[in-house]
Amino acid sequence: CSAIDACETSNGGCSAKAECRRTTPGNRVCICNAGYTGDGIVCIEINPCLESNGGCDRNAECTQTGPNQAVCNCLKGYSGDGKKCTYISQCSQNNGGCSEFAICNDTELTERTCTCKHNYIGDGFKCRGNIFQELLRDSNTSRFYFHLEALSIRDIAGPGPFTLFVPRTDVLNSDPRVKDWMAKGVMAQVLRYHMVGCANLLYNDMTTITNITSLHGDQIHISYSQNSLVLNNKAEIILRDAVGTNGVIHVINQILVP
Repeated sequence: CSAIDACETSNGGCSAKAECRRTTPGNRVCICNAGYTGDGIVCIEINPCLESNGGCDRNAECTQTGPNQAVCNCLKGYSGDGKKCTYISQCSQNNGGCSEFAICNDTELTERTCTCKHNYIGDGFKCRGNIFQELLRDSNTSRFYFHLEALSIRDIAGPGPFTLFVPRTDVLNSDPRVKDWMAKGVMAQVLRYHMVGCANLLYNDMTTITNITSLHGDQIHISYSQNSLVLNNKAEIILRDAVGTNGVIHVINQILVP
């Protein structure tokens, strides 16, 4: 007589995911393979993510990859290896994309707000101070600023409101009359002719106006045709509505002469 091997046929009736082990003749036990759980007759794949998030950080996603196997990936807004995830502050890099003159505040995950600092206005992504400061920050208007500084003209540093018509930097640099005006001591009058006090005139506001009085005292004639605003029938507004805390700047392509 020979001992009966209970595991010889059909894995001894054990699960395909189990090992059949002979015990005594004609008997066997079924033991689930690694990564599976059950009584050996029925073996179910273990999902480690169902317990303690699979050992992943609470700010990570556990994804089952096989029997009792998983990977951990940090959620959006966090960085790390999945076992440990650290919150990424949007504001910690490049001020969160806000203006350099804005305060960045982290709100919710992957979210932040940008708020212009005191004495600046804007949407937080672009913030402007008073128009005297803004002249220097823009290469199109910086030459006008240097002329004001050289002549100690500080009118537009006050509370305003003011409207400025600023000849573009290359125009001021190339017009030969500028040197002549400076030599004759009349440059300050020319500069003040480009300033309007007690008014914050946006481009659209001026489409219905024909004359405005400058700080110099002379009037500036405004005409509107073919979708363009022209001053004194010569100087066209080419960049518009740079709004600051105390007024607005418009860039023109010629110098206005009183």
